[in-house]
Amino acid sequence: MAEKIVKVESSEQLSELFGQFDGNISSIKKRFGVNIVARDGDIKIIGDEPGAAGAEKALSALIRMNSSGQPLSEHTIRYVSSMVADGADEQLAELGGDGICVTSSGKIVRPRTVGQQRYIDVIKKNTIVLGIGPAGTGKTYLAVAMAVKAFREHKVKKIILTRPAVEAGENLGFLPGDLQDKVDPYLRPLYDALFDMFGADNFSRYMEKGIIEVAPLAYMRGRTLDEAFIILDEAQNTTSQQIKMFLTRLGNESRMVITGDITQIDLPESKRSGLVEAVKILKGIDDIYIHRFTEKDVVRHKLVQDIIKAYEKFYEGRAKNNG
Repeated sequence: MAEKIVKVESSEQLSELFGQFDGNISSIKKRFGVNIVARDGDIKIIGDEPGAAGAEKALSALIRMNSSGQPLSEHTIRYVSSMVADGADEQLAELGGDGICVTSSGKIVRPRTVGQQRYIDVIKKNTIVLGIGPAGTGKTYLAVAMAVKAFREHKVKKIILTRPAVEAGENLGFLPGDLQDKVDPYLRPLYDALFDMFGADNFSRYMEKGIIEVAPLAYMRGRTLDEAFIILDEAQNTTSQQIKMFLTRLGNESRMVITGDITQIDLPESKRSGLVEAVKILKGIDDIYIHRFTEKDVVRHKLVQDIIKAYEKFYEGRAKNNG
């Protein structure tokens, strides 16, 4: 049996590491097959050498992240343990440091996975970024946070968010109200993210002044968007013509982030996804970066990761059988 001692900075940090009803520590104990106890203000790990070494790496990484301001949520514990178990613990050093921006409620928006951190880094360095990955990876929310950061730092004068109004089993024509009423449900996730960042009063004021614009993709045609941070969400539901139209709206001193999940295409079978095509066409162009998220970057409920893995396994099996 091996024993490891992990130094903890304070009793408050020790309490956060253990979690409510020792839930965090129980999760780590189960993952690595070890026993963990508090001993003289530090943490003692007892188990076989591989398990104890893994738990030590996980706890050390969690302490480092917590010391830099990262809260130790259930997701963080699960994510760090998974990265250590997969031998990718050195990548965790990329996490930490200052957050992206502060929401209206005072919450600091931070990347919560290595994939999210790399997404933020490439948005900083490139004019156009395509963020592709499954639901729950923070593709849109983090892009909005970066747009708010750029606006507050006076790097852009406008924030423009757009989506294709593609029906997912519903028909726009049957929804009540005028055109704006019909498209608002499609734009609601974008409204929610901006509302969270700016708060009710600032959001309404910026909308009235045209500083913030949330509109269907069709409204972008014929425009040149200068000094703006432009986000195209749900881009897997664009056609080839639509995404080309959007990309060519880019003006001076502007940035674009295009997000989408190519496993959730709602277009008719007769139409090809513009996002899938754009990934092939734009690959290798300087100042355009294609960032791919994985199921490890999912920050929603644990079951979301399990669902994504199950579907990937199903589709891989079907492709193999058809192959």
